[in-house]
Amino acid sequence: MIVVGVGCGPGMLTEQAVAAIREADVIYGSDRAIVRAAAHIRSTCAVHVITDYQALRNLPEHAVVLSTGDPMLAGLGYLGGEVISGISSYQYACAKLGVAMTTTAIVNAHARDHEQAVREICFEIARGKIVFVIADPGFVPSVLADHLRAKGSACRIAICEKLGYPDETISVGDTETPPVPQSDLFVLMAGRF
Repeated sequence: MIVVGVGCGPGMLTEQAVAAIREADVIYGSDRAIVRAAAHIRSTCAVHVITDYQALRNLPEHAVVLSTGDPMLAGLGYLGGEVISGISSYQYACAKLGVAMTTTAIVNAHARDHEQAVREICFEIARGKIVFVIADPGFVPSVLADHLRAKGSACRIAICEKLGYPDETISVGDTETPPVPQSDLFVLMAGRF
């Protein structure tokens, strides 16, 4: 199987990803991933929307699985096989905010215990890292800001929404006045940047 990252938004496919999609006979992906790759999918290719993520390990060897963002950043890279990177929200957000990736730590708060994620974020910020947070709609930035203030870790917080899309927004605040996400599709950057 080949796991192909389709990037964090439109136009974020790599040339290698486009080539793999164009050569595929069978493709599996979420609705969003399929839409992103649609311009490169041959009309003779069998396309399947993923409905059972547990069954992905049993796909045919020649299957191409589309993963939003980069498969190795909270994506489907865990499936194994060949992995083709996409341009991730992490790369894109660092570039937009002017943050060197070598100064960062990544915390996955997507479909995870948010209290544990907040503890990890606070720990990394205390170590001097700028933290990139993979969030989900239930992650509340003001709760993170409250914890950071309580620990004496005043810093900036950026909410990056719909990265790469025409209606992308990046809102920057701090632990006193944290930005509030306006959509369900966002990531967060927190630290001294």
